[in-house]
Amino acid sequence: MKAYKNKKIIILFLAPVVIGLAVFVYYPLIQTIIGSLFEWVSYSPDRKWVGLENYITIFTDKDFGRILFNNIAYAVISVICQVCLAMVLAACLEEIFMRRFQNFFRTVLFLPSLISMSVIALLWKCIFNPNTGLLNTFLVNALGIENPPIWMGDATLAIFCCIFISQWQYVGYCMLLDLIGIQKIPQELYEAAIIDGAGSVKKFFYITLPMGKESMLVTAIITVIGSFKIFTEIQVLTGGGPGKASEVLATAMYKSAFEMDKMGEASAYAFIIFAITMVLSLVQMKLSKTGEESDV
Repeated sequence: MKAYKNKKIIILFLAPVVIGLAVFVYYPLIQTIIGSLFEWVSYSPDRKWVGLENYITIFTDKDFGRILFNNIAYAVISVICQVCLAMVLAACLEEIFMRRFQNFFRTVLFLPSLISMSVIALLWKCIFNPNTGLLNTFLVNALGIENPPIWMGDATLAIFCCIFISQWQYVGYCMLLDLIGIQKIPQELYEAAIIDGAGSVKKFFYITLPMGKESMLVTAIITVIGSFKIFTEIQVLTGGGPGKASEVLATAMYKSAFEMDKMGEASAYAFIIFAITMVLSLVQMKLSKTGEESDV
C-alpha cells in the first residue's frame, strides 16, 4: 500500500513536467518537422506537399556555406573564450593572492551577462560606428590611424565584431560556473601538490582541469548550443549584412518566415538548427565521458 502511494506521489509530481514538455517542446518540434515538408504561408490554411524540397533549396543555396561558416566560427571562438579562457580566469581568481579581490572581479566580469543583449548590441553598435563611435575616435585621435576600419560595414569584420560582443557578455557567466566547480575540488589535493613542489601552472593542468571537467562540459554545451541559436546580436547589429556576410542560421530562418513568408523553408531552417545542436551536444557528452570518475 505504501509503495502504491509513493508511485502516485511520484506520478503527481512528474505529470506537470511531462505535460509541459509534451505541449511546449515535443508537440511544436513535431509540428515543425511536418511543416518543413510543405510549402505554406502564414495566413493561409492551404499547404502544398513538397517533401525534402525545402531542405534541398537551403543546402543548394550559394550563401548557405557562408551562413554555416559564420555559426561554426561563432562556436569555435566561443568555446575558446567562454570555455577555455573562462576556466583560466576562474583558476586565477582562486589563487590565494587573488582571493581578497575575488568578489570585485567576479562582480565586474559577471555584470555584462545580466544586461539584455538588445541593449548591449545597441551600445556596441554606437561604439563601432565608423564616424562617431568611441573606438574609431580613439584610433584616430590617440593612435593617429587615418583610415580606421568600418567594422560593421566591412564584410570580413562584421561577423567577428558580433562574435566579440558575445564573448564580452558571457565569458564572466561561464567563469562563475567554473569557479563554483573549482571550489568543490578538495583542498587537500592542492595542499599535497604544493608540498610536492607544484606551481600554479602544474596545479591547473594536473588538478583543476581534470577535476573541473564537469563544469567545463556544462559551459561547452551551453556555448555550442547558443552559438547555433544566435540571433539577437546579429539582427540588431548588422541584420545579417553587409549583404549576407554576417548571416547565421537563425537570422536566415527569421527572414524566410517573416520577410519572405516562406514558412516551410523557415521550418526546415529551424529543424536544421535543432539537429545540429542535438548532435553536437551528444558528441560533447560522449567525448567528455561525463559521469565517470576522474583518474586524479
